[in-house]
Amino acid sequence: MRMQIRIAALFPMLAAAGVALGTDARIELVALPGTVRVRQEGIVPGAETVEIEAARNEYVSFQVVLTALGGNVTTCMAEVSELRSEAGAVIAPESVVLFREVFIPVRHSAPRATCPPGFIPDALVPFTNPYTGKPIGQPRWSGREIEGGLFGAGGFDVWEGRHQPLWVDVHVPTETPAGVYTGTFKAWTAEIAPVEMIVRLTVWDFALPDGPTHENHFGGFERVASYLGIDASGEVFSSIEDRYIAMMAEHRVNPPLPRRLSPEIAEDGTALFDEALDTAISDFVARYHVTNIQVPRAPFGDVLGTNRHKAMQFYRSWYAYLEGKGWTDGAYLYMLDEPNSVEEYETVRKLGALVAEAAPSLRRLVVEQPYPHKAEWGSLDEAIDIWCPLFGFVHEPSVQRVQANGDAVWSYTALVQRAPAYHPEYQAVKEDDPPYWQLDFPLVSYRIATWLNRRYGITGLLYWSTCYWGAPKRNPWLDPGFRVRWNNDGALFYPGQDAGIEGPVASMRLKNLRDGMEDYEYFTLLDARGGKEIVDAIMREAVPTWGAWNQDPWGLLDLRRRVAEAIVARN
Repeated sequence: MRMQIRIAALFPMLAAAGVALGTDARIELVALPGTVRVRQEGIVPGAETVEIEAARNEYVSFQVVLTALGGNVTTCMAEVSELRSEAGAVIAPESVVLFREVFIPVRHSAPRATCPPGFIPDALVPFTNPYTGKPIGQPRWSGREIEGGLFGAGGFDVWEGRHQPLWVDVHVPTETPAGVYTGTFKAWTAEIAPVEMIVRLTVWDFALPDGPTHENHFGGFERVASYLGIDASGEVFSSIEDRYIAMMAEHRVNPPLPRRLSPEIAEDGTALFDEALDTAISDFVARYHVTNIQVPRAPFGDVLGTNRHKAMQFYRSWYAYLEGKGWTDGAYLYMLDEPNSVEEYETVRKLGALVAEAAPSLRRLVVEQPYPHKAEWGSLDEAIDIWCPLFGFVHEPSVQRVQANGDAVWSYTALVQRAPAYHPEYQAVKEDDPPYWQLDFPLVSYRIATWLNRRYGITGLLYWSTCYWGAPKRNPWLDPGFRVRWNNDGALFYPGQDAGIEGPVASMRLKNLRDGMEDYEYFTLLDARGGKEIVDAIMREAVPTWGAWNQDPWGLLDLRRRVAEAIVARN
């Protein structure tokens, strides 16, 4: 997406104003890309017209900021019309979803945070409940309880001089003809006549694949059951889990196979895939366009001792099933997480040898950088097929070394971690700041991750959780402080119950991650059309190093547009 700036930052409020009926209060509108956060007060540098661009089979986002001037405004509503091309093609209103951005209170800043504490917009409450089709209004007190949840969408109030940003997702169906589509964004209240803004969408003449090309792992949803206090093996949770799975897939992240699709295990450790289970797994993979399948760890104790044979049978049978389905290219075993001692390094080597003997082609993922924590702990080269360093731990020569051996490299992030003292070039990079994924960092931090990976030839992205609302149990709408300071780390979803939704509520951070995954599809398409040199040049411009990356929310979109234009030129 590229937002065309049509007014100077010093004059951001030159937008169409509503006509007040019996009051001086009015609404003014400013358009912004989805890479920018808008606080409740201050100057909003934006545009008077929405200008967005997308491929077919892509989601594209924009924001419209409503500002109350001349008085408070109450019970605001908004909508987006259909988008129509000059040739008469239509993107229907059903392909457009409107959200109210909810401000989350940040009391304690994350280490090295760049956004000050206070109310930060992040949770996105849809105007219409996606599961019931009913409008989601503001909370009301019935005399006994709150109706509709604490956080609503339509019918919101804006105080004079304050801003309320709204988020809009537009999905471009695969069959949509290329061209320019035009519609309107409209906002109004009972006392103020509608205020309109033109929305102009350029649809590029190419389509994105259904599932993600960039490999990824973002965990499962068992923590949702714990948070809600429901049985993780029951039908109620299964229904809610399906909604989280669907939303994850909609954002180009591979959902894991739920536990209810786990095979029975024979006495000798063999995983048993009967016809009914095969059908259920196949339907799951097809419905959610899954491109990576995580093989579960062998569910036995002492797999390196008394249960070694059973563990080998387990992995051997799993791989045989995946091979028969043609799914082995994207399959992997998440073997171990962050080995941090000589004993754990030895465990990695032993487990790696076991898996290699049982299923030689099953990829073994370990969350570890491709250089040793301590040289005396020894090498892990023979035990790992997918290395997964933290963003700040990436060392390009080490990445290239293991890639030359046929291994893959993914990346991940957690907390706020710079390069470790054992980084091969520590003195040069110790002050570098890679993207951090807490609430009080720029939204571009989420979108740029796939650009960083493409720059270094890293082919996958891992994150430890999307719904970590525990330790102790806390409401992320009201208390984002995981371990006090790492604000909503591991929480890209919000529990929808607080918005009257039996399912997930997305975050602005999740949307920017999705947009970055879509960007990666652009890189892949241009690569396939012989444009690798163009992609490489743009990556060097966007990401000189892990510690020096483009944080300009408008500049990054301009670079993306150059990739799109190069793809179209090669059609």
